[in-house]
Amino acid sequence: MIFKPFLDYLLLEKKYSKLTVKAYEADLSNFLFFLEETYDVHSLEGVNYAQIRSWIVSLVEQGIANRSVNRKVSALNTYYKFLIKVGDVQENPLVKHKALKTSKDIQVPFSEKEVGLVLDTMDFADDFESWRSKLMIELFYATGIRRIELIELKLSDLDVSNKMLKVLGKRNKERYVPLLSNVIETIKSYLDKRNELEHIKDSAYLFLTKKGVKIYETLVYRTINEYFSRASTKVKKSPHILRHSFATHLLNQGADLNAVKELLGHSSLAATQVYTHNSIAELKKVYLNAHPRSKK
Repeated sequence: MIFKPFLDYLLLEKKYSKLTVKAYEADLSNFLFFLEETYDVHSLEGVNYAQIRSWIVSLVEQGIANRSVNRKVSALNTYYKFLIKVGDVQENPLVKHKALKTSKDIQVPFSEKEVGLVLDTMDFADDFESWRSKLMIELFYATGIRRIELIELKLSDLDVSNKMLKVLGKRNKERYVPLLSNVIETIKSYLDKRNELEHIKDSAYLFLTKKGVKIYETLVYRTINEYFSRASTKVKKSPHILRHSFATHLLNQGADLNAVKELLGHSSLAATQVYTHNSIAELKKVYLNAHPRSKK
């Protein structure tokens, strides 16, 4: 594997997740393929900025979003910093590169009513896949975990007696999240259906397909999108929006920002504060309705 020392460095020293490391490898391989096809160059060492720039232009011409292009270039930049660190190159060709401009996506959370429509009024069949879907939705909304964190959950991460869930977050950082009583009941019902499938009940992972394989990102996205399409007209209906809703609704109910930060697994408050604009809007509404000098 041509990038193995770098990937090992990310995995073992920087403590990046396996999924992130895999994405870095894909981005570097994509750039190397471009170099081979365009310049007959077979190594990333010695590449100049003009060659990198032409790769960026080709990505944009393919219709790849600026945000995704920036992520790919960031992976390449990290690689060159590593090469300098180990003494394989003297200069980083990206040292003066400026990221492409991106527009800020407005993340509109589901309302409490929309979440309630899905969880309280929607019919879930009494079978394995329906209980799996219900548990997915409940865990996203009750814990705020990320999609990859949900996929990687193991049975051993559940502490039903103490109503706690162990979550392995970014850079392999563990955190514990409390579980609501109704979520515990859904877990028990899901596990009952799971255990009825003899060929999968011994798997270590919590969420599986009917074939006994660990669930994958597309399946999780499809599940959330399918159920919330029946209850919401919002353009984006993804696991991240459900995580966003979890944080926003907690803040709207007066939860401490630091507490929400810990529940989300953020390393800094700055990452959590992105969710506060919705809470400010809610606060403003309450203020305008309640203040004696407000014009009604």
